[in-house]
Amino acid sequence: MNKFINVLLLLFTTLISQQQIKANEPDSAYIFAYSTGKNDNHNGLHFAWSVDKNNWNAVGEEHSFLRSDYGNFGAQKKMIAPYLFQAKDRSWYCSWTLNEKDGAFAVARSYDLIHWESQAYPYVLEDGNCLDTDIIPNGAGGYAVRWRSDKSGEKYFSVTTLDFKSFTSAKEIAEFKPAKSSVRIAGRREEGTVHRVSWEIIEKLVNKVRLVDMQHRRNSERIIDDANRFANIMPIEAKLRFMEKAPRKISDLLLGVFFEDINYAADGGIYGELVQNRGFEYSSADRREWNNLTSWKASHDEVKLYIDSMRPLHQNNPHYAVVTNGLHGGIMNEGYGGIAVKKGEAYNFSIFARRASSRRQVLTISLLDKHGKKIASSTIKNITGDWAKHKVVLIASVSVPDAALIIEMSNNDRVDLDMVSLFPAKTFKGRENGMRSDLAEVIAAMKPKFVRFPGGCVAHGDGLDNMYHWKNTIGPLQARKPQRNLWGYQQSYGLGYLEYFQFCEDLDAEPVPVVAAGVPCQNSAHHHHALAGQQCGIPMEHMDDYVQDVLDLIEFANGDKSTKWGGKRAEYGHPEPFNLKYIGVGNEDLITEVFKERFKMIYEAVKAKYPEVKVIGTTGPHFEGTDYVEGWKFASQLDIPMVDEHYYVSPGWYINNQEFYDKYDREKPQVYLGEYAAHIPGGVSTVETALAEAMHLCNIERNADVVTMTSYAPLLAKKGFTQWNPDLIYFDNTSVSPTAGYEIQKLFGNNNGTEYIFTDVELSNRDVNVKQRVAHSVVRNEKTGEIIIKVVNMLPTDVNLNVDSASLLTTQAVLEIQSLSGKPDSKKLETSNPVFQGGYLKLAPYSFTVIKFRDNTLKK
Repeated sequence: MNKFINVLLLLFTTLISQQQIKANEPDSAYIFAYSTGKNDNHNGLHFAWSVDKNNWNAVGEEHSFLRSDYGNFGAQKKMIAPYLFQAKDRSWYCSWTLNEKDGAFAVARSYDLIHWESQAYPYVLEDGNCLDTDIIPNGAGGYAVRWRSDKSGEKYFSVTTLDFKSFTSAKEIAEFKPAKSSVRIAGRREEGTVHRVSWEIIEKLVNKVRLVDMQHRRNSERIIDDANRFANIMPIEAKLRFMEKAPRKISDLLLGVFFEDINYAADGGIYGELVQNRGFEYSSADRREWNNLTSWKASHDEVKLYIDSMRPLHQNNPHYAVVTNGLHGGIMNEGYGGIAVKKGEAYNFSIFARRASSRRQVLTISLLDKHGKKIASSTIKNITGDWAKHKVVLIASVSVPDAALIIEMSNNDRVDLDMVSLFPAKTFKGRENGMRSDLAEVIAAMKPKFVRFPGGCVAHGDGLDNMYHWKNTIGPLQARKPQRNLWGYQQSYGLGYLEYFQFCEDLDAEPVPVVAAGVPCQNSAHHHHALAGQQCGIPMEHMDDYVQDVLDLIEFANGDKSTKWGGKRAEYGHPEPFNLKYIGVGNEDLITEVFKERFKMIYEAVKAKYPEVKVIGTTGPHFEGTDYVEGWKFASQLDIPMVDEHYYVSPGWYINNQEFYDKYDREKPQVYLGEYAAHIPGGVSTVETALAEAMHLCNIERNADVVTMTSYAPLLAKKGFTQWNPDLIYFDNTSVSPTAGYEIQKLFGNNNGTEYIFTDVELSNRDVNVKQRVAHSVVRNEKTGEIIIKVVNMLPTDVNLNVDSASLLTTQAVLEIQSLSGKPDSKKLETSNPVFQGGYLKLAPYSFTVIKFRDNTLKK
């Protein structure tokens, strides 16, 4: 009782203190809007406040109330010389300089200086730049945006606008100086704009920073520190009770996988091809150090090897190799860091070749170990003067992790070679041109219910010329058109849309292709060349053709073989439709007017022609912020069935945001959590991150009426060739290394339910920080007749779980118990076999446990 009285006294004292503060506050004061230029101008818009315009107080330490989204990360996304202006409707506009090159400026609007609408980047000066912008009323009911340009001498320009969406053409004007002030903040002089505002506005700005700081501190919590945080904690008693509440349906697509061609996930990865640069199409446009002969070399100095493009095999693969003086040698390829082969296994070799003379030419195809010894060999004898495909089978006599392929000639005459291929005969499900079996089997073991492909960022590319076009990826391999990968290497498209659909079929998973929304990646280059940058989008006069491409994709997947694209699918070996039900449009896009206009065209066309296909929209790359807010608003306006959310956050975020989806409006679009992972410094998957992800999935199962699909990202990464960490599965040429996070995904995928059963867990320790580290989910699988309890214990002590015996007919109905645990900083989860006895189960520290019961044990 004394403790309760003390709490009341504290609350009363706080209220009195707040009233006294309110009594002494001014009605209004001044704010100063500025940027410091720190971090190479990436820190965005700051505010300071003053009651007298002399003594200024920064609102937060370099706190960013608005950051620029223009251009790619690192080199761009800068805010230089921001200018804040209040319009007649009391809304605020901020304009700023983007860089020293482009003839564009930035503008964004806010009603409270905290929440900002989508940014616009009007391209207004073809042969100049836009520096030091300001905004003034123009006397005609609108506004003028003015700026300085110094590309061709010092000049000044202006455009006018009524709504900050459309602007007039630029006109040269007389010299001006932006109405800015210079003030001293924390001993440093800054330039910006001063505005008189109500004290309530300043108070909201200050409180926003306090809230963000508090959230940052909470979300920065690490369970590797919990041994100290809970140094005196005793084992916890936990009682799980079943609640008298109707169960909630769970989507049968809740757990899937997201495949993106990142980290060499496709070529050199899951795609079975062992020859690198098989079509001689690598170039410096892919990587600076590459050329058409990358990964190829002559076996001896006498052998002459060069590239030609006269009379190519196919116009989409214009380059091929020319070899002369090959009598005592040939050309070699070492694959992707060596060609791994296994003793006694078959490897299918194929090549397109033609000879230049009438003399008989024989090719000898061999695999060499690192000492140059042949470990497999065969010959091709019928080379003619026209391009023709030739095949042989090589049987490895020993297992070698780093073999090389060599093609030798029988005489010195010229021979032309293209599309050189070496494929393991054993692929996943025996598919020709299929998947590497060991990698695919590890994915299959997760029992994914869907596969999203071909990417994220890969789908929309880093510029209009780099968008992923599905039609370039189907048909004969020599007719597919390779393309630079946004992640810095080449896509041969041997793994194309037909293979993706077939892979989904082999996994018994729904295909979820993702197409660009008519705009390139938010990380694309800026305006320095017309219609290629981040903000441009496919020109509207070409959008009808692009929309038709999307409709053709659905026809390729679902159309009868009598249709044009359904017929092509049948021609390429798959007469039956793939029964596509979902298509993603867009990926982490900036929700600008450019995006909205194009997305709407695609969405309405798909909805009209294929109403049975569900379109998945996008809400940007974060769980908050402008694109998230605007994306949800736009999706709700269009009544899009589902939106794709992405976020990569700390373990502390998962601990402190377990109610994240509890508050979602059930009448709005459903959620596909398409990309997520727990991130810690070092970019590794550990027991800590894996348990945080398990906790999140438990909370998602509770909200499976809102979140109907989830997929961890990224899926695959080749060791030594990663652009992003962590990933779910790492691999090299000979081995596959699933992470701790993979083991969690696999357990959830193999223990899914059809409905969520509401339960309550009562802990003996009432500390809220303790309670937050124990999460659970209970589901029923009506198909398998099982009740499945999942419990996450992120505490450094045992949790003794008691499943309320009053809710069970018998405690002898346990079918299986699986438990994974480990030290928080370990990269591996260890398996244990706890015993469920008398309704009790001891949950180890830092563990995830799954208990299966027979369905008839739960009282109806």
